[in-house]
Amino acid sequence: MKIYSLRREQLIKKPLSEVFAFFAKPENLACLTPPSLGFRILTPTPIIMKEGTVIDYNIRVMGFKWHWKSIISHYEPPYKFVDEQLKGPYKSWHHTHMFIEKPGGTLVIDEVRYAIINSPLDSIMHVLYIKKRLNEVFDYRMRKLKRKFS
Repeated sequence: MKIYSLRREQLIKKPLSEVFAFFAKPENLACLTPPSLGFRILTPTPIIMKEGTVIDYNIRVMGFKWHWKSIISHYEPPYKFVDEQLKGPYKSWHHTHMFIEKPGGTLVIDEVRYAIINSPLDSIMHVLYIKKRLNEVFDYRMRKLKRKFS
């Protein structure tokens, strides 16, 4: 199984406590997700973020509606948390969110490791669609965070 990765860093000119508080509310993920993905949280809100929290939602990938279930596998406020896919469109999905206090703000780091279906077409699908789409999703996220915290 081939593991792909994506890494993004963004300096947000707000204190660590404020930035982490925003990310610690899973409900805020909706405003960071492009509307084209049809993101909708199914888990009743408010969702208490902690290690072991399971979150269900629907998302549209490649035109197909998916039930995505993730678990918060690591929770270290206000510095880090990890969500992992339990069920969804990827063979595996491991997303580490890190928050580092810096002069003038908070550095937000997203590291995603993921695998797609196991077939001879993996590399082609990744190059032609998946990598591009994930970059678009994280570009959107960065723009929304910049507006939110400016």
